[in-house]
Amino acid sequence: MKKILLSVTVLFAMSVNAQIMDCSELFISEYVEGSGNNKALEIYNPTSQDIDLALYMIIRYSNGATGASSGNAIQLVGMIAPNDVHVGVIEKLNPSGSGQEVPVATILQASADAFYCPDYNISNAWYFNGNDAIVLARGSVNDITNSTIVDVFGKVGEDPLGGWNDNAATGFTSSGYSWTEDHTLIRKNTVLSGDIDPIDLFNPSLEWDSLAEDSWSNLGSHQCDCAGSTNIDEMNSVSYALYPNPANQGEIVTVESNSIIKNITATNILGGQVSFHNSISTSNLADGIYILDIEFVNGKHSNSKLIIK
Repeated sequence: MKKILLSVTVLFAMSVNAQIMDCSELFISEYVEGSGNNKALEIYNPTSQDIDLALYMIIRYSNGATGASSGNAIQLVGMIAPNDVHVGVIEKLNPSGSGQEVPVATILQASADAFYCPDYNISNAWYFNGNDAIVLARGSVNDITNSTIVDVFGKVGEDPLGGWNDNAATGFTSSGYSWTEDHTLIRKNTVLSGDIDPIDLFNPSLEWDSLAEDSWSNLGSHQCDCAGSTNIDEMNSVSYALYPNPANQGEIVTVESNSIIKNITATNILGGQVSFHNSISTSNLADGIYILDIEFVNGKHSNSKLIIK
């Protein structure tokens, strides 16, 4: 018990000592906890300066853990420009991989700026499952205790079983439904800085929008008021929901969007294509994985994956 209390106390001290002004520090802008190994984090730079990501790390606190070692963390790589993002994806790329090594979806691979944690036994930071707290910190994986927290996803020391949700009656932990397990979460554009308290209650609805599993068409850019986005910018941004997904053969898959859909093209693994308008009839689609190209009347395109079973 003493060890657990010490770990939480150290985390609390780390957060209290950090003073973050709005738009002055990196934060997590998108969280992807998809099917199989489809796991990604998008990190946003709200500042006016290039930032060296080698000064930062991601730490995973799994299943209610209150302490972390270097094996639970990974140093980030690359540079991130002002008002730009860094997309990190788990490094599962072997096309013949199976079981725990099943490869990341092709579209998600294409979104990556860097791949992380190919070997669980070396670092498990990118193996989150909807009930793990994720910390973005400034510091070294070899000295986690003296690092500075700049953002927290979830609550360190809490295992919400199936994930966190917006139900205050259960302390925002799972009660049959989850916002974070098998979902993509996008930070609201009104969020200007990270959450630096690792042990406060985590109500994802306050700062995040939750999308369906395997939604990653928004990866690669982030709308944030730090960048001076206007109401016009927000109206022009495209968001959509695709459901059900996976779908049973014969079901109608609905695509709802804040922008008018011009055309939907479904491409199978052999390159065969079928076009639809604003819903997808699966009656004549074989079981398998389809890549959807959703074209909007404003000229924008978004890609997603549809699974027919």
